[in-house]
Amino acid sequence: MAESRAGARRKTRAGTPVRETGYPGKIRIIAGRWRGRRLEVPLAPGLRPTPDRVRETLFNWLAPHIEGARCLDLFAGTGALCLEALSRGAGEVIMVEQAPHAAQALRENLDRLGAVNAEVVNRDAVEYLRQPPAPFDIIFIDPPFQSDLIAVCAALIEERGWLKPGGLIYIEAPSGPKPLPIPNAWELVRSKTAGQVGYHLLCRAPTGAASRP
Repeated sequence: MAESRAGARRKTRAGTPVRETGYPGKIRIIAGRWRGRRLEVPLAPGLRPTPDRVRETLFNWLAPHIEGARCLDLFAGTGALCLEALSRGAGEVIMVEQAPHAAQALRENLDRLGAVNAEVVNRDAVEYLRQPPAPFDIIFIDPPFQSDLIAVCAALIEERGWLKPGGLIYIEAPSGPKPLPIPNAWELVRSKTAGQVGYHLLCRAPTGAASRP
């Protein structure tokens, strides 16, 4: 759900917030079986759909791993990441979204696409991670930037076993020199910036493999 310079907020003459990317209004699925489909998304404070160019880079990184993968998006928002994953062949996706109206919009978009093997959970992400785990291949973490939720969620994922050995984690965070608050067993694989946003792909070291000191 990150925003870039291209997606920076501006004002209309009436003072209504809009985005140069076209959000709020629609998101576009970039590739896969639903390539080019545009879906309605709600206007809500804090919703930051990941820009097309960032999603394209991310899914180029994930291309060898996405087919059949079990994916979890802890801050689903518009659903841009998991819907893209489904379009490209993910086996199952779980989208966790706390805001009821955003969760309902996600369900409606799944219905429009005729998507199967997809579930929307209207729940707080931290509460979700405190339940008994069912490990995933890929986890997306893109919380509100002015929060400590990356550190909290990363710790719970590692401590409770939500990620399979060798599993992948995608994180969006403010760009800058501050290191990501991640467990020692997570290794940075790829990292780029888009404006004020840093986006990162990490891998959980397989059981018994060496981790960061």
